[in-house]
Amino acid sequence: MPPKQKTIYCCSECGNETANWAGKCPSCGAWNTLTELKIDSRAVRSNTYAKTRSTAKPKKISELDMSAEIRFSTGIAELDRVLGGGAVVGSLVLVGGAPGIGKSTLLLQMCGCVDSGRKILYVTGEESERQLKLRAVRLGVDNAEVYVLAETDINSIAACIDELEPEIVIIDSIQTVSDANVDSAPGSISQVRECTMRIMRLTKEKGLTVFVVGHINKEGSIAGPKVLEHMVDCVLYFEGERNTSFRLLRAVKNRFGSTNEIGVFEMDEEGLNCVENPSEALLAGRPQNAPGTCVACVVEGTRPILAEVQALVSPSGYNASRRSNGIDYNRAAMLLAVLEKRGGLQVSGCDTYINVIGGLSLDEPAADLATVLAIASSFLDRPLGADLAAIGEVGLSGEIRSVSVINQRLSEISRLGFQRCVIPGHVKDELKQFEGLTLIPVKNISEALAAVLRKNG
Repeated sequence: MPPKQKTIYCCSECGNETANWAGKCPSCGAWNTLTELKIDSRAVRSNTYAKTRSTAKPKKISELDMSAEIRFSTGIAELDRVLGGGAVVGSLVLVGGAPGIGKSTLLLQMCGCVDSGRKILYVTGEESERQLKLRAVRLGVDNAEVYVLAETDINSIAACIDELEPEIVIIDSIQTVSDANVDSAPGSISQVRECTMRIMRLTKEKGLTVFVVGHINKEGSIAGPKVLEHMVDCVLYFEGERNTSFRLLRAVKNRFGSTNEIGVFEMDEEGLNCVENPSEALLAGRPQNAPGTCVACVVEGTRPILAEVQALVSPSGYNASRRSNGIDYNRAAMLLAVLEKRGGLQVSGCDTYINVIGGLSLDEPAADLATVLAIASSFLDRPLGADLAAIGEVGLSGEIRSVSVINQRLSEISRLGFQRCVIPGHVKDELKQFEGLTLIPVKNISEALAAVLRKNG
């Protein structure tokens, strides 16, 4: 008699399971995310790790051992920074990103940079052993303790881990791994969830350090159930444009460190190179005394980064076009409206284009003032000067508001040789003096325009 199957519907966003299909998930409210799943009762019975008797006993928090967290360096400084000072033994790290962005390249380079005494198992489900070998030769990876397994069955992978006993495991990618006991196609919600749960138990029981590659969908989130990100210890997103050389590695979840750190890499023919000084790299080749450009200082984690904001404003006889790259479109539209209403510049009848050099995305409001000054400089066709930077958030009434860690930002601006900096007139922190840097405090955008543009005309 064939085994009885049960049909349920699982939300791909939150992982909630319901007995009936609906257009809207009753748990998270997302639309068209319920996917039909068929559960085999035989598979449920064979799932040995689903029902186990726990032998763990509760302990007082004061009696817990704090020395259990053991870190080691991956050999890549920027990756260590994002992980919080190095990889943690017994941790499961999910690395996501768009196709071709460099996820596999980063992890394969780590195999060649990590301590040669650590045994590494690289499980590839997308490439053959020959393809991986060719890429390893190109990247210069010749670690003798790196073992390659071309396999997609989770049971075979677990058996290999038991036999080889590696310290580091890399699985590329989780969407290709499947369990024969789960009656669904590889990459489906149930397969990704069950395989990740199996990998997580192996990680904790054996004290492994596991890196799992995950693809992203068209919305930019990791494909599969949202519960996948909740199960792992760390979620890293690899960001950047494929036609630019710079890549950003950002932690959106980290149980062993800060979630605000980023790592900066540059892609070349030999792989990914760490960018120890991102500000200098992003400002390289900047035009001198050209209208429509201003330097902003944003803070990513504990690192201040200078980025060049460019704007192009030209008269238009048609409907105004507003396009932004690196700055949120709605934020750019708001700044244009404030500049026209509070700054007196008629930019509504113009085509406006805003771009951040290097493919960097400026989400912090501290870049507002630099964006406004770049737009005004292009509109008036007057350069701000190559020695000027700007820090400040712009409000709807045109006021310039203070930002956090302003002294740290000013220190980076001074270090790179800038001589003038426009700052908010009211700052929360006590300002320090930096040699060779003149501070220009302003209370609103009218004062900012008068201080650096109108009086120079």
